[in-house]
Amino acid sequence: MKIAFTPAVYEHAARFAGRSPWETSRDPQLLFQGHRDAWLAYRHQPVVVGIDIYNLEAEAYGATVAEPGNDGIPAVHEPYFKTLDDALSIAPFDPRRDGRIPMVLSVARRLKAALLEADVRIPVAGPFSVAFNLLGINQLCQDVALRPDDTALWLMRLAENQAVFCRAVAAAGLDVAFFESAAAPPLLSPKLFREVELPALKRILELAASIVGHPVPCIMGGNTYPILDDILSTGTGFVVTNVETDQKAFVDRLWQTHPHVKVRINMDPRIVACNDAPVIYREIDRILDIAAGRPNCLMGTGCLPLETPPDNIRLIKEYVA
Repeated sequence: MKIAFTPAVYEHAARFAGRSPWETSRDPQLLFQGHRDAWLAYRHQPVVVGIDIYNLEAEAYGATVAEPGNDGIPAVHEPYFKTLDDALSIAPFDPRRDGRIPMVLSVARRLKAALLEADVRIPVAGPFSVAFNLLGINQLCQDVALRPDDTALWLMRLAENQAVFCRAVAAAGLDVAFFESAAAPPLLSPKLFREVELPALKRILELAASIVGHPVPCIMGGNTYPILDDILSTGTGFVVTNVETDQKAFVDRLWQTHPHVKVRINMDPRIVACNDAPVIYREIDRILDIAAGRPNCLMGTGCLPLETPPDNIRLIKEYVA
């Protein structure tokens, strides 16, 4: 049985724009050109319109995304809130005017019109990933440990606020790509994930599904095997397994309990970007062994590094085919 291969193109799109990730992330024409030309080269699905996909909401709330210099990935370096108490009453942002969200929606509409066969989606971050950028990782982890009830309340508020964003995506005739990697172990223990994060995660996935009319993917990096059953309890129809976790155990467990759920088995991104074809072929064979001919398995790359030679993606596609 053949397996579909699709790279995850975010900052890598800047390579096709011919500019840095920072410049591409800020310019609608560069963002359009980068993702259009990447799709024409790779024909990957979906096309997720963004470069620094976890920063959109934090910036719309008021956080500052810093220019990294050279080919670095833009990031929030200074928390927007100093304390959890400052953050608890956070109101929704307005996707019609706040941050880069209006630009990203406009570019996505252009891409959908230009690439009729492409599945064009807007990146929507989960509550813990938004909280990570707004409060900072040190303060957030401290509050999870010392104030779990208040933190869970704030995460639920962030989840509810994302409904405004999802409605704007649907109103633009687009779909959602959902990401929540910040919540995965080891950053959160499985116990804290279940007690503090999971209710809010379920809520945002429920809201998003009701707005766009179907279950949305739950994309999480990190060591997700220990929380796989919790992820599946959200009702998602699509998950990923990265090299940080036991990928074989992940797929075997999924096959036992939820064989209808699609899973993207990601290659090691360092190997995807390397210049050694035999090493790349061995990594592909490793993924094929894990998939073992099962339906609903795909092969992916995780976040495709900017420096990945496009010829590597063509080589992988040819070998898989």
